[in-house]
Amino acid sequence: MIHPTAVIDPAATVADDVEIGPYCVVGANVTIGSGSVLKSHVVIEGYTTIGENNLFYPFAAIGQLTQDLKYAGEPTSLVIGDRNTFRENCTVHRSTSDDLPTTIGDDNLFLCYSHIAHDCQLGSHIILSNNATLAGHCTVGDHVIISGLSAVHQFCRIGKHSIIGGLTKVIQDVSPFMIIDGADATVRGVNLIGLQRRGFEEVSCRALKNAYKKLYLNKKVNLAEATNTLADSELGKEENVAHLIDFIRSSERGITR
Repeated sequence: MIHPTAVIDPAATVADDVEIGPYCVVGANVTIGSGSVLKSHVVIEGYTTIGENNLFYPFAAIGQLTQDLKYAGEPTSLVIGDRNTFRENCTVHRSTSDDLPTTIGDDNLFLCYSHIAHDCQLGSHIILSNNATLAGHCTVGDHVIISGLSAVHQFCRIGKHSIIGGLTKVIQDVSPFMIIDGADATVRGVNLIGLQRRGFEEVSCRALKNAYKKLYLNKKVNLAEATNTLADSELGKEENVAHLIDFIRSSERGITR
């Protein structure tokens, strides 16, 4: 299951059924769970823990040293869940400090040249398209899609079930359930197709559409004021709308609008 040209540090922990192809390198502090496959030329280093049934394509560089200039040489880590796919030239960096690892959940798809920087926290069922990039300390919720050549500024939060269009520059938090697009990121509407595909009921979709109109269409109204008005209404009690309100209120960078 291990190609003779692969270099596996004796201190690495690799499950018996892991497949490691030609010219791969696995470092001393790496743990790789059952069913995972490294196709060829994959490099995994650092204190990196990988769950089961993950798939790594050629030239993926996983668990590399943080690019944060604050890094002082302490041992830092990366934790990856199960059933993730890392396509060609995908890069994932471990954290800057040992307080919290860079973390990736389950069932994610990271396409060619996508980048996940130090200290990012990713949920599950996420897609990063080709050349989509996350700067340090970003948080990405479940079922998010970030389209090709889009860049997310450090410390931004991307809410669950949102989609970011191609070539989008994200410098503020992205609200859950929304479509964001444009060089100067703008909310374009509710991600209705995505929500319907994931089984959201029509009543929930309608509630989110109404919330979108109140929060994002009338930009003459201050977002905080619009949020408070929505929260005090009957619509604000709907589960997903309440989550949207909480997300906006907890933002530290401001909300893409």
